[in-house]
Amino acid sequence: MSTPPPSSPFSSAPVPPTLVAPALKSQADSRMVPLEPFSSSKALSLGVELELQLVNTHDYDLAPYAEDMLRGMAAFDLPGSVVPEMTSSMIEISTDVCHSAEEVLAQLSPIRDALVKTADKLNIAIVGGGTHAFQQWHERRIYDKPRFRELSELYGYLSKQFTIFGQHVHVGCPDADSALLMLHRMSRYIPHFIALSASSPFVQGQDTAFDSARLNSVFAFPLSGRAPFTLSWKEFENYFGRMTRTGVVKSMKDFYWDIRPKPEYGTIEIRVFDTPLTVERAAALAGYVQSLASWFLQEQPFVPSEDDYLVYTYNRFQACRFGLDAVYVDPATGDHLPLREHILRTMTQLESHAATLDATRAFARLRTDVEASQNDARWLRERQGREKLLAEVVRQGALRFRTPAP
Repeated sequence: MSTPPPSSPFSSAPVPPTLVAPALKSQADSRMVPLEPFSSSKALSLGVELELQLVNTHDYDLAPYAEDMLRGMAAFDLPGSVVPEMTSSMIEISTDVCHSAEEVLAQLSPIRDALVKTADKLNIAIVGGGTHAFQQWHERRIYDKPRFRELSELYGYLSKQFTIFGQHVHVGCPDADSALLMLHRMSRYIPHFIALSASSPFVQGQDTAFDSARLNSVFAFPLSGRAPFTLSWKEFENYFGRMTRTGVVKSMKDFYWDIRPKPEYGTIEIRVFDTPLTVERAAALAGYVQSLASWFLQEQPFVPSEDDYLVYTYNRFQACRFGLDAVYVDPATGDHLPLREHILRTMTQLESHAATLDATRAFARLRTDVEASQNDARWLRERQGREKLLAEVVRQGALRFRTPAP
């Protein structure tokens, strides 16, 4: 005669363990969400998204004018889209599918001009940069959209602190496995992207001593950081299935990784860039990404490995903290060298790819700044050193955004 199972402390009747496990398994299985198939896209195609600041023209603090801006922008016939973001003092613009840095600039330029015209009518201004220099997070309003309300309820005050501004670059991949291979190859160059785009030295009126303080806010979210090391789409599908079974993840949007696959577009999406102060720099950064992707696809220069990530967080921190003056640890050799030197060396390797992709002008723009150790974070600090007033720095940033760069 078998021993009866112990009673549950929460009921008067015994609960056989054999009945509990299947019930739990059934509940987990009901949460599973299939990963959508990896769409076909043209290899090396580009898409760019920019999150932008809306500021008043009285004291140049953030202003909750997203809804008015969206209404005004609807009057223009433009490529891409203009959509709301987490809080009502920011908007996101994006391009259509592009095939070169020059095409990205050709699309971003008229969008910028329309933004400026619309903002002028509202007596506000548009500014780039990864953070607003002196806004107070508790004054922000969550934009009234179901997903943003849901995120606000989940993340609390972090949602308002997420009033930060980034550039996302999508690059097309020929197939799903190639996308994962490209993602992990790109991971070695995350410090390049951070240092070249860094434009968030100030937070709530203070110089943080970081060139990119914005990424510190991203790290506060669960499921941020790096993607898991998988090089086959089948393996990634299995990972995604296991994550959705936990109920923690419902879609790819729940991953805040530095780079993530976007199967619905057939791309990988690089998310570590601060929003630059000009659309010209945003286009140049897209050209740099595209040239790297071309090098990976055509020359297969190295095979990534899990060990690449041993120095990933250190390199990421160095680039956020010191920008172009950071130290870069080569994942393959362990050599320590100035990040500036590694970027210039990489640009030399990519020159033929840049020429083929019509990115020579983009490279020239970036190379000049790297050689001078100049990025947008340094520009902002120089203006503050001269003006001693962050509101004036923001005003000059707004002027820089609206004026086409030579």
